[in-house]
Amino acid sequence: MAVSPIALPLLLAQPMAGAMAGEPAMAEEEAQAPADASEPAADDAPPPEVTDEIEALTRDLRPIMEPPGTDPAPQDVDAGVIEGRRRPGYNEELPGQLAQDNPGALRAPVPEAFPTDEIPLPDRWRIMTTLCPAKDAAAATYHIFPNLQHVCHSKLDPFHQNVLKGDLPIPADKRPGFLKGDDWFFSASVISDTVLEPRTFPIPVGVQTTERPHSIDVFGKDASFVFSQTVIANLALTKGNTAFKPPNVEYRVALAFNVNHVNVPERRVLFVEPSKPSHRTDHFLGVQEAFFDYHIRNTSDRYDFDSFRIGVQPFQADFRGFLFNDNQLGIRFFGNRDNNRFQYNLAAFWRLEKDTNSGLNSVVQSPRDDFLFIANAYRQDFLIPALTSQFTVAYNRNREGDDIHIDDNGFPVRPALIGNLRGRDYDVVYLGYNADGRVGRINLTASAYAALGEDRNSIFTGEKADIRAFFGAAELSYDRDWMRFRLSGLYASGDGDPYDNKETGFDAVFENPVFAGADTSYWIRQTIPFAGGGRVISVSGRNGILNSLRSSKEEGQSNFNNPGTILLGAGADFDLTPELRLSTNANHLWFENTATLQVLRNEGSIPKTIGWDLSAAAIWRPKATQNIVFRLSGAALVSGKGFRDLFDNLAGHRNYYSVLGNVILTY
Repeated sequence: MAVSPIALPLLLAQPMAGAMAGEPAMAEEEAQAPADASEPAADDAPPPEVTDEIEALTRDLRPIMEPPGTDPAPQDVDAGVIEGRRRPGYNEELPGQLAQDNPGALRAPVPEAFPTDEIPLPDRWRIMTTLCPAKDAAAATYHIFPNLQHVCHSKLDPFHQNVLKGDLPIPADKRPGFLKGDDWFFSASVISDTVLEPRTFPIPVGVQTTERPHSIDVFGKDASFVFSQTVIANLALTKGNTAFKPPNVEYRVALAFNVNHVNVPERRVLFVEPSKPSHRTDHFLGVQEAFFDYHIRNTSDRYDFDSFRIGVQPFQADFRGFLFNDNQLGIRFFGNRDNNRFQYNLAAFWRLEKDTNSGLNSVVQSPRDDFLFIANAYRQDFLIPALTSQFTVAYNRNREGDDIHIDDNGFPVRPALIGNLRGRDYDVVYLGYNADGRVGRINLTASAYAALGEDRNSIFTGEKADIRAFFGAAELSYDRDWMRFRLSGLYASGDGDPYDNKETGFDAVFENPVFAGADTSYWIRQTIPFAGGGRVISVSGRNGILNSLRSSKEEGQSNFNNPGTILLGAGADFDLTPELRLSTNANHLWFENTATLQVLRNEGSIPKTIGWDLSAAAIWRPKATQNIVFRLSGAALVSGKGFRDLFDNLAGHRNYYSVLGNVILTY
């Protein structure tokens, strides 16, 4: 049976018209009558093609047939984004919620969670080089695609990708033949470090002659000036894609060239000969790094590893550089475990001689008979979450008792000219615990060391003495928006009885502390010569915080007959802008015990108070990077009773100052 398209609306409208005219509707019982009583016979059913045509026409005409006010049936709406807009009220169904399959790891998101308009690339640099046109086509390409000129830059540009700073691998056609395989990177950097430093400190007068007639006294004028220019060239050759894993092989060399000029007001401060002037200009080329690093193996799929490094290399024994922080000749095994939560170092260093006036490594002299063996282990989230704990065992073996070493200015530094003036051998074991992290809102850094060992020749008795010295330091800081407030405390034990065959003054191997203002601090920055108690001996050395009474941090031996150090301080850092930081520090210092000073000075009593160390520094990074850094700082020592009892100056100044101007340029 065929139905005319014109007649179909009339047929469909008849039941609706009858209902509207008041005819009774079919009862519910009739609508649910048994199939055998109401269903038409199979022979009376319309053909399938007619049924499909009826359904299609019904779907098209339903909006016309439905009475006014009836909500249309829900329609499928395209969920796609049209011209960057989304239909209001539409929320696309999200992928299933992520669930932890095992402690510490999440399963990968389902594929639908990833965008479809991003294509994964094999590495991070080929896309950049592909977008850069050749030189002869650059102008035409930039005319068509102007944004490409923001991607392609000169190979000498330090702020964007280039081969010279290790952002891109060495091209295969330019790679030397001895470099086998792909992914070799070459990086070169140059650092210029300029220092201008006017300062005052107690300066002894030369015994034989003075700079000015009729001015012979124990202490002379206190003003001096230092200019230092250092240029560091760093070259490295590395194999391996190091974005997520350690390099397979690394060769690195860093050479430092220093020129310095010093002017002081008295003779025999810069040179041992009294005939030489009181100013000096010197230069030196030092080898600060020259090592080979080899990646032994990976121990997990997340690149936990074991490696070793041999040669002149940097090493810092703890978080703040209290015990040892230097570049020395050595071999080191290091690595990590448990997704980098555990780290370890096993190292042995054979200490190099240093240039006297620059402090750089001298590889043209025989290394010292001074060895440092050290093992440490780091564990994150131990003892509490967010705290990294480090345990250290270090052994310093010194056999320079028969060594006589004269520095470049003619002054004897080994043995030190203090006490019985005899050489010493010693063995010291340092046991340490260090922590760095957070306790709630408080940032915490802490260190504790015990120095245990034996000195073969005490400088006071000439006999063997046991070494029993202790050290502790901590810094607490609190961050509030763009401000950080700090509290610092340090304790280094002093020797209470120089003649009891027990040395209890703590001394480090080679300290270089980043603490309580670091080299902005007057006491850390300046060398205080111990005039009247020893020759060429300093109470504290340059870039050091301990009152160790040693001839030199770079060339002298550790001394455990010293007065010790106590420091309490407060400071604050203010990030005024992303480019400008202001730091302030106020530290109060004491000698822990002045018994050693009393014996060396032959005085009955010496007060412990050193005084107040006040400093402030402004650091400006005009590009908000480390490539250009300007620093200007000023520090003053408001001397206490103990310091005034030990030192003086010709003008009778009670306070001493230091100004530091520093410019660092990095390419």
